[in-house]
Amino acid sequence: MANPARDTDGAARSEPGSGQSVRPATFVEQVLAELRKVVQPTRQELITYTIVVFVFVVVMMAFVFGLDQLFQRLVGLVFGA
Repeated sequence: MANPARDTDGAARSEPGSGQSVRPATFVEQVLAELRKVVQPTRQELITYTIVVFVFVVVMMAFVFGLDQLFQRLVGLVFGA
């Protein structure tokens, strides 16, 4: 049988279907342990990521707009507008 999954402290988790539940305090401890691992982006990284997202959204909007215009013309040709 495979080894049971381990939490962030290396403690074995309860096996699925075993009827054992995780205490709420243990859950909160594990959440806090994971949150301590999170690295906050620097101001420059945040600005860069924001610009990348905006550029991607604008490119996708242009792509969808272009498809909309293409399909509009094709429907116009097929059904006569």
